[in-house]
Amino acid sequence: MSIFNSLGSNYDFRSALQTLFQRKDFSAKLTTLLEKEYNGKAVLVYKGREAILLSLQLLQMPKGTQVAINGFTCFAVYNAVTNAGYSPVLLDIEKTLLHFSAEILEKAIKQFPSLKVVIIQNTLGIACDIEKIAAVCTKHNLILIEDLAHSVGLYYANRKEAGTIGDFVTLSFSQDKMIDAVSGGALVIRNKTYHTLPHVPFKKVPSSQQLKDRWYPFLTYCIRKSYDLRIGKLLHSFLRQLSVLSQPVGNPTDTIHALPRWYCKPIYHGFQSLAQNINHRKAVAGVYEQIDKKSIGKREIKSIFLRFPFFVDNRSSLISYLKKHHVYIADIWYDSPISPKQYIQYTNYHGECPNAENIAKTIINLPTHRNVNARDARVITERITTWLQSA
Repeated sequence: MSIFNSLGSNYDFRSALQTLFQRKDFSAKLTTLLEKEYNGKAVLVYKGREAILLSLQLLQMPKGTQVAINGFTCFAVYNAVTNAGYSPVLLDIEKTLLHFSAEILEKAIKQFPSLKVVIIQNTLGIACDIEKIAAVCTKHNLILIEDLAHSVGLYYANRKEAGTIGDFVTLSFSQDKMIDAVSGGALVIRNKTYHTLPHVPFKKVPSSQQLKDRWYPFLTYCIRKSYDLRIGKLLHSFLRQLSVLSQPVGNPTDTIHALPRWYCKPIYHGFQSLAQNINHRKAVAGVYEQIDKKSIGKREIKSIFLRFPFFVDNRSSLISYLKKHHVYIADIWYDSPISPKQYIQYTNYHGECPNAENIAKTIINLPTHRNVNARDARVITERITTWLQSA
């Protein structure tokens, strides 16, 4: 059967039907869970990027205030900073990891005197050196935001859980995340200085978009199950042409939406089954680690493996080779320093992150989601090993 990185891949038939017919209100339970987990005031929003935007708006800093972000990131993060009226400062990543270091942050502080906020993201579920970065933020009186879009359930090297260190914590429950409700996000305000929320006009999520979100798990399940018969491929193309399938990255927006209540139950239950989810991903990643010594999984780093990244030259050739064997991994996280690549035209990026550029040319991410088991991972590993030997 075909294997996908991203096509409703966190859903099976049962969970797809549950999403389609979900009616119960778990918003109060979810809010309580988040506030207890991360020790702060929780606000539920429709997207993770809206949570970042809201956190920056609450700071009420002068326009143009500089915000340090990972130089290997999603446009949603960059866009949230600019929509808040602030200026993103891209920090290049280290060659061997997917994060900037405390030393790089120190240099940026000297270079950019208006830098007042730092956002860390634990890319692909790989832990950054939070202890040193947090120490730099404390030293220079900087606001620290932990973006857990990739890293819910991660523990840092200092044994503290991600989301229990920063002034703010932002979460995303969108497609392909550790906890996947098709859409959804949350802000947890840990710094009590900002617990009194100013009036922020939250809009309603349009019914048409909610309908797309409801149907997305079931439709993508049907596509995946019939893809080898070519029926799924035709269905996928047809639904995309009709713009029926919900998309994780939409048009840039400065709007914050209240999270509709029906999204909250799958998010709540996602937290209940998080440990099992992480153990599954680590087991699958353990198989992938046999592929190649260049694999990032071989290094002594903390990770929960949202996806399994490794680096290879002639990436397009490998992607095409795997496609012939019904393994579809063309959706790269990330294909440029600010990804997706087509959005970089909306930024002020001017080549300041050469390490990120090099990584973006060679990185491949393998699936670790619930619908990939150890046997599937072994098949993928064997295919890649064969390709590497022939190449």
